[in-house]
Amino acid sequence: QVQLVESGGGSMQDGGALRLSCAVSLVTFRERALAWFRQSPGKEREGVACINPDADVTYYADSVKGRFTISRDNAKNTVYLQMNSLKPEDTAMYYCATDSPMPGTKWCSLDQNAVAFWGRGTQVTVSS
Repeated sequence: QVQLVESGGGSMQDGGALRLSCAVSLVTFRERALAWFRQSPGKEREGVACINPDADVTYYADSVKGRFTISRDNAKNTVYLQMNSLKPEDTAMYYCATDSPMPGTKWCSLDQNAVAFWGRGTQVTVSS
C-alpha cells in the first residue's frame, strides 16, 4: 500500500519558520519527482515546489521563491519543505505528492494532473 505521510505542520507567527517532512513508502522513490502543494479554504489547490529524482532541479511558485526550499533524502525516502519568513497568506493544508517513475529526468512538475499519489496533508497556520 502506497503511503505518503506528512508531518511538521503547526501554528506559527508571521515571520517564523517551519520544516515539513513527508515519508514515502515507495520502492521507486529514487525514480520519482516529488512536489508540495497547498490548499486554503475556498481556494484551489496550488503547486508550491517540486524536485526531480536526482535533486538537481527544483521549481517554485512565485509566491514562495526565496522563502521556501524543497529537498529530498533518497536514503530515507523523505522529502522536505523548509519554510522561512512565513506569512499569513501561507496558511493552508500542505500536501506532498509524487508522480510516475521517471528515473534520471531533469524536470519536475507543479501540475496536479501529473500527480500519481497524494499524502493526506498537514496544516500550517500563520498568524499576524
